[in-house]
Parts: sequence; structure tokens; C-alpha cells
Amino acid sequence: MQPVVCGRNSVWCRVALTSLAVLGGLAAATAADLSRYRDFQFGTGLAAVAKQAEVNPSEAKLIHRRPALIQDLEWRPQSLGSTPRQESAQDVVFTFYEGELFRIVVNYDRYETEGLTTNDFVEAISAMYGVAALPAIAAKTAPGSYGDQEEVLAQWQDSLYRFDLIRSPYGRGFKLSGVLKGLEARAETANAEAARLDEKEAPQREAERVARASDTEQARLEKARLVNKPKFRP
Repeated sequence: MQPVVCGRNSVWCRVALTSLAVLGGLAAATAADLSRYRDFQFGTGLAAVAKQAEVNPSEAKLIHRRPALIQDLEWRPQSLGSTPRQESAQDVVFTFYEGELFRIVVNYDRYETEGLTTNDFVEAISAMYGVAALPAIAAKTAPGSYGDQEEVLAQWQDSLYRFDLIRSPYGRGFKLSGVLKGLEARAETANAEAARLDEKEAPQREAERVARASDTEQARLEKARLVNKPKFRP
């Protein structure tokens, strides 16, 4: 874009430049808040998030307990309230590091979003989080739930938070993934260490499982013996 140059007597040009400066200031003053998704704030504790979502905290799924506690809590917005309402989000998964919310993944309902293009998603999300960064070529993310690479179509971020619009490798499924960057790094380190510990201890756990199964079977046979021995007739 070429710079605007005002002539000495160009009053309207100066007015236009002043208006642009004012609008720029307003835009900066109303910068998008990436610290939350709807009313859910990153860094909030599990109990508080569960209360907001009207979900029992006991429903949180344990991912691993060491070297750090990682938990998932699922929320289905469509199930809330006595009156059914249209809801684009099929489910939302909140992930906690040592009890603090650091990741929010919104899986969109394929039927409620059917026909929407990538631009439609970007336009709607940008209304919440500001101008998106659009990769020239869709970037690849870490493997999805089934090991296939997903695509990052657009991104919104600042120094503390990041939101990614992601497309599934299957069909036209979309999701929005937001993270608190500082805790995300710690969680990734913890996940890697948990995987290492699981692999290291797998043989011992398998041996213990076999021993428990053997003890259970022996107890079952002994119980059957006590029932059958008195009535046995050769």
C-alpha cells in the first residue's frame, strides 16, 4: 500500500488521516482477549471450570499422574439448559496441568457447520480474536487422535496464548484449539516423560497383571472345589 501524502491545503486529506489514527487507536484499545474461550478463562482450576460447565468434577479423565497430573474434562454445550438450542460446538475438551486449565479444544458439530468454508470459520473466529495469521500453505500439526496429521488453517496468538483453527484429515471436520503457552510447554515435557516411564515399567506391570490373573483363577478353582468335593461320586 502506498503512503498517503497530503498537500499543503488538502483539508479533507488531513481529516481522513486523523480519522484513521483515531480508528487505529480504538482498535488497539479494544485488542482481542485471547485469554479465554467464551466465559472459560485459561489458568482456572478444574473445580471452577466444572462448575461453570455444570459438569461433575469426578468426570474428569486422568491422562497420567506423573511426573505431573494431567486431566481432561469434557463439556457438551448442547446438553445444557432445559430448552434445546442450536449450538455449533459438539463438544469441548478442557485439559488441566496440575489442576490449571491450559488447553481448550472445541470440536464443531459437522451438521451444524455443514457447508461452511474455511473463510467462514476464520471470519467468525476473527470477530472474537482479531486478525488471523493465515499460512500460505496449511501447516501440519502433531498427529491427531488416530495418528494422522491435521492441518492448521489459521492462527491467532499473542505472547501468552494461541488459538489454532484445525481441519481433520477426514472429511470436513473442523476444531479450534487454544492453549496457555507457558503451561503447554510444561505439559508436553510431562507427557514425554510419562510415555518414557510407561515404556520402562511395561514389563513389570505385565508380570503383575499375569500374577493377579493367576491368583484370581486359583481362588475361583478353590471355591468350586469346596462346592463340588462333598457331592462328588466316583
